[in-house]
Amino acid sequence: MDRLTLYTSPSVFPNPQRVRLLIHEKGIADRVEERLLAMAPAGEQRGWRHLKRNPWGETPTLELPGGGTLSESAAIARYLDQSFPGRAIMGGTALEQAQDAMWDDRIWVQILYRITTMFHVLHQGLGPKLELTSNPQWGEHCRKEALSHAGLVDRHLADGRDWLLGGDQPTFADITLCTAIAFSKYPVCATPLDERFEQLDRFWQRWKTRESFKTAYADGGGLDELDGLKAS
Repeated sequence: MDRLTLYTSPSVFPNPQRVRLLIHEKGIADRVEERLLAMAPAGEQRGWRHLKRNPWGETPTLELPGGGTLSESAAIARYLDQSFPGRAIMGGTALEQAQDAMWDDRIWVQILYRITTMFHVLHQGLGPKLELTSNPQWGEHCRKEALSHAGLVDRHLADGRDWLLGGDQPTFADITLCTAIAFSKYPVCATPLDERFEQLDRFWQRWKTRESFKTAYADGGGLDELDGLKAS
């Protein structure tokens, strides 16, 4: 397969980061060329050039070898995971794939999506050029929902397991949870899940030791605690 082109964003943006972490966990960074779009306040992802690739004006967007594009983080991750040899990050068996999809949906819908919605409607995170809605009440509701469901995940991890599915390696659901924790710590979001939940802190610290994490967050992710990765 020819080298693929991925239109993406800096690591502070959690959905593109889900794909970036999978790429480094899979060991295929040399097979994917990343092209960063200037997100905020430039809004390059909403310009006509990118809208021709992805009418939704979002990242990540993957250019396919035979023409056309693929978007949405989980869809791109599935394509990459199945297109290259190596560890099946999204599950090898039918049950593993189903369990990973179940936990990924739980994390994405109930935690990460809530935090990103809070980012948009509470603080107009991408700036007035791109944000059309301000709704502080809904933003605070989303914060409460994210914290409530994070508590359920924390309880699930309290049996001593390292990763959500109980194996010895992270799956895509773990990647989504990692990016959710990272984004919760972003100063504008100010809802650091690792400070509120013991098991999520243990999970976060484990991710920070992985080479895939260090490489994927080499730009610091907007977090002071990760600034040292830039020089490592």
